[in-house]
Amino acid sequence: MALKIACGQMEIVPGRPDLNTKKILQLIGLAQKESVDILVFPELSVPGLLIGDLWEQTAFLKDCETYGQQIIAATQGITVVFGNVATDWKRKNKDGHVRKYNAAFTAQNGKLIPTEQGLDFVAKTSLPAYREFDDPRYFSGQEMLLKDKRISLKNGMGSVAVTVHGNKFKLGIMLCEDGWTENYPLSVPAMLKLGGAELLCNLSSSPFTLHKNSKRHYLFGNQAKELHLPLIYCNQTGIQNTGKNIYTFDGQSCVYGSDGMVKVAAPMFEEKLLTFSWDKETAKIRAYSAEDELITTEDDEIAILYRTIRYGTQNFLKQTGIKRMVIGASGGIDSAVTAALFTDILGPHQVLLVNMPSRYNSELTKNLAQKLAENLGCCYTIVPINDSVSHTVEQLYTPIHNYTTNRDFKVELNGVMYENIQARDRGSRILAGFSAAFKGGISCNANKAEITVGYGTFYGDLTGLFCPLGDLWKHQVYALGRYVNEYVYKRKVIPEPVFQIRPSAELSREQTVGNGGDPLIYEYHDYLLRAFVENWEKASPAEILKHYIDQDLEGFLGCKEGIVAQLFPSHAAFCQDLERWYNLFTGLAVAKRIQAPPVLSLSKRAFGTDYREAQMTTYYSLEYKEMKEKLLVQERLF
Repeated sequence: MALKIACGQMEIVPGRPDLNTKKILQLIGLAQKESVDILVFPELSVPGLLIGDLWEQTAFLKDCETYGQQIIAATQGITVVFGNVATDWKRKNKDGHVRKYNAAFTAQNGKLIPTEQGLDFVAKTSLPAYREFDDPRYFSGQEMLLKDKRISLKNGMGSVAVTVHGNKFKLGIMLCEDGWTENYPLSVPAMLKLGGAELLCNLSSSPFTLHKNSKRHYLFGNQAKELHLPLIYCNQTGIQNTGKNIYTFDGQSCVYGSDGMVKVAAPMFEEKLLTFSWDKETAKIRAYSAEDELITTEDDEIAILYRTIRYGTQNFLKQTGIKRMVIGASGGIDSAVTAALFTDILGPHQVLLVNMPSRYNSELTKNLAQKLAENLGCCYTIVPINDSVSHTVEQLYTPIHNYTTNRDFKVELNGVMYENIQARDRGSRILAGFSAAFKGGISCNANKAEITVGYGTFYGDLTGLFCPLGDLWKHQVYALGRYVNEYVYKRKVIPEPVFQIRPSAELSREQTVGNGGDPLIYEYHDYLLRAFVENWEKASPAEILKHYIDQDLEGFLGCKEGIVAQLFPSHAAFCQDLERWYNLFTGLAVAKRIQAPPVLSLSKRAFGTDYREAQMTTYYSLEYKEMKEKLLVQERLF
């Protein structure tokens, strides 16, 4: 007999077990009406995943238990597997906090169904402690649970026997990372198979990362095929954050047949009761709706990026109660894409673009900022900053009295100091003022290349509510701008010259769109800096220099062929450039990143909790110094 099974792909609100339980109960009611036999929910579907040290609050943990009991009581005529925190009030961890488990509970007809070992729940075995994850800080694992109960590990994986329509079925239950077997000595899915599991259920809370869904299909598809078992992957939607990073959860729950192929799939970023039938005897899996047979792909990278950024930004604004946004409009690509994004989400009347020209801003960029506002139909104003900057400079030249020498002196302002005064005047004074008056948040328009090397001013252009483009390299921002014009607005809301002019902060005569521009040559530095951040293990200065010497650096970085020779006339020039940006990346930029607004995470390594760093002095390895010395000596000889 075929079972009717469903995944409850739901939006989980972190730290709100009341709202999450309400949603779970609604989905249980819907599943009961549709005669679903087994309903599976995501990992930690009651409390949420990224809630920080709220995990240590006793009142919160007790509430999660209470809401868990409400879910159990609602399981009349249906089997429900759901994620919640399990608390052992009689035991404490070494840090003195009560022992907790990231757990999956199985209930039927208003009662818990124990595991085959007599436990009330299945605990997560593989506790990740990388990127944004810090499970061992809060949770103990299945091995600790079994040790406390004096149960052998080989007999203690999460199998639960359920009876449906008079027939017994053995569910192999695992939680998220338990299925990512690549980096763990113990294969939980294989252990579940040995324990007699007939259907694998992965309760997951897996954040979006570009290309991650393809990796999931590869990993879980192979798992199902090698073990010759069907596998349910149930993921959540919504957003959660760590204070420094905002993560989107893409859902894309699916079911793999024992042949490793995806049979049924839920869409990205949408709540869905994904229903299908599974016949144990024939091993056939069928969707109840034709649309559920469609599989979301990642063929169009920019389309996926825009959809993710829009979803994450919209949800973040909703979560924080922000209904209006103020954006500094420079006439460049970053502010243009940001403005188009917020206008798409909030509507044109809720977005204010502020152009703040100094004497270094060209008529071209000023006109482009206004043309952008006209095309989007949003609010726009021009606030020149020459007079206020001059006033600040005048105030800084006020005499300072030294009580040790009993003499007065004045500070000296160099060019960079003057440039930064302009940026701070724009951010901390004008945009902050408009934010209060317009009753909206401020967007930080920085891209990942700028954040990597600190190409931004403290309390100036690095101010803001959060940074939607902060995990995108400059070339991705340009591609996003093209996508916005063609597919979102279906007209050129971002004027064509924005794509053509050379990027520039326009803060001095030497740095304008017509004279010099940004010090970063994005066609090359985007890829160099990406290697620093996203390929950290293999992209030290020594590795970069080694590939340069071997003449395969462009292939290693992924930039266009011939650009290295075009930019660097000598070995010395190459080393000088490499060290310039590496010094900034590991130097002052660290402090700027620590104080920068939260970033919407998209890549496999975003700044913030994902890329953890400390303020230190810059270090070059012995290998790098040796290679550099040999290279420069060789160049001097020839």
